[in-house]
Amino acid sequence: MLFSEFIDIVQVQLQKPLPGLDAHLKMASASRLRLKMQPNEKTRRSAVLILFYPFRQEIYLPLILRPKYDGVHAGQMAFPGGRYEKTDENLIRTALREAQEEIGIKAADVKVLGTLTELFIPPSNFFVLPVIGKLAYKPDFYPDPREVEAIVEVSLEELKDESIIGATQLEVRGVTVDAPFYDIQGHKVWGATAMMISELLTVLRN
Repeated sequence: MLFSEFIDIVQVQLQKPLPGLDAHLKMASASRLRLKMQPNEKTRRSAVLILFYPFRQEIYLPLILRPKYDGVHAGQMAFPGGRYEKTDENLIRTALREAQEEIGIKAADVKVLGTLTELFIPPSNFFVLPVIGKLAYKPDFYPDPREVEAIVEVSLEELKDESIIGATQLEVRGVTVDAPFYDIQGHKVWGATAMMISELLTVLRN
């Protein structure tokens, strides 16, 4: 499929009702389902960027590996993104600004196609909005070493391969968590990022 054809399909699909929770639950950890934590007055807003671009006659998107630090998402795979700042006009701007800061893309070159369903992340008490965008070219990446240990470029075909789905037990801050995951180039992608990927793939299949 040509990149332009794929982008047209994405734009059409994003105009339809989103699968939201049904898609999220397919990749939700057992602890999330059990605890049923809800947003509160201290919940903050954030956004991430799911960025498609053409490469080697295929469709790619970048994931990032967070460095190990004293935080709830240390060492995890994620989409580039971060918290909303008062200077951001909206959450779409948050996603673009954070992606530019973290992986060095040119935010002005990104065309925003739409958004997926906002997702609550209990461990960090954030609502995160997945923003979908596209670049007409493969970007040069310049990761910020303070926030990004590595950039993993993933083809859409790899992401759609159901054989990469697994389940495991993970140790998170002294607690054992049963979690489904996507095995992407040797990295376990789980938690909120896996839930976003699940919704993305559901949207593309519908």
